Amino acid sequence: MKHSANGKERGETLIDLFLDMIASERGASRNTLDAYRRDLDDYAEFISTRRANVGNVTTGQVRAYLTVLAKRGFSASSSARRLSAIRQMHRFLYAEGKRKDDPAAVLEGPRRGRPLPKVLSIDEVARLFETAHAAVKAVSAKSAGHLRAVRLVCLIEVLYATGLRVSELVALPASAARAEGETIMVRGKGNKERLVPLGKAARLAMRDYLILLAEARVADMRWLFPSFGKSGHVTRQHVARELKALASSAGIEPSKMSPHVLRHAFASHLLANGADLRVVQALLGHADVSTTQIYTHILDDRLKSMVRDLHPLAEDKE
Repeated sequence: MKHSANGKERGETLIDLFLDMIASERGASRNTLDAYRRDLDDYAEFISTRRANVGNVTTGQVRAYLTVLAKRGFSASSSARRLSAIRQMHRFLYAEGKRKDDPAAVLEGPRRGRPLPKVLSIDEVARLFETAHAAVKAVSAKSAGHLRAVRLVCLIEVLYATGLRVSELVALPASAARAEGETIMVRGKGNKERLVPLGKAARLAMRDYLILLAEARVADMRWLFPSFGKSGHVTRQHVARELKALASSAGIEPSKMSPHVLRHAFASHLLANGADLRVVQALLGHADVSTTQIYTHILDDRLKSMVRDLHPLAEDKE
């Protein structure tokens, strides 16, 4: 019984870790988190009857749970939602090294249309930057808030310029900023490294931030974005909170804003302006192009526009 209790506690801890990630990285609302919690708690309760937890459950046990849902009278869409939560959690645990395998990877649920990601317009992103830069000018260069304001400018400029996951951004070591400043080395999922280019605005923001950081007495200089006043780097939750506050100041609905939304904006704006899907895949660090294909609606719109505007016999031309 003791082993079973310990296993259950470990399973609950892993679920909490996943929920913390979707709250901080994806900006999930309280209602969304509660829905994930209900689905995953029900899943955890079932597999505990099979003497398993989310840390050691097998593919067969996950499949058995889906069978039970059907017997309970769950609709195809409800079962698909449960499976989606389970798959996301196990994919996260595998990527974070909490499990050596993904027991839900091979399972398929009812096919449903995938919702499009939240995306900020180019004008909204511009307003974010304008508001953040204005905040730097509004704070005395000698005050404690000046470095924080400059750091926020650097955070959003780098996020939008690179499309990094916020977990990748906050964990960047100080050595990630190369001497020439035109690229940044990123360690992503599966411990894979990739080199991501930085645009001019991001390079300038990083330069200004690094100058101030070198002058500050920060406890832990191992990180590119160290936490002020204590060791370690700034947290995903802190970045998410700062972005929501910035959105509010810029007149953008805070619920529309999260680090993941800036990642989506990066990909969507690149594709809308002619970037190749495979290039965006590499920049985002997606192992499979199918993950990047959520943005194909943007490609479809672009192709339609090209045919309308460039085809010599297009009927729409006036």
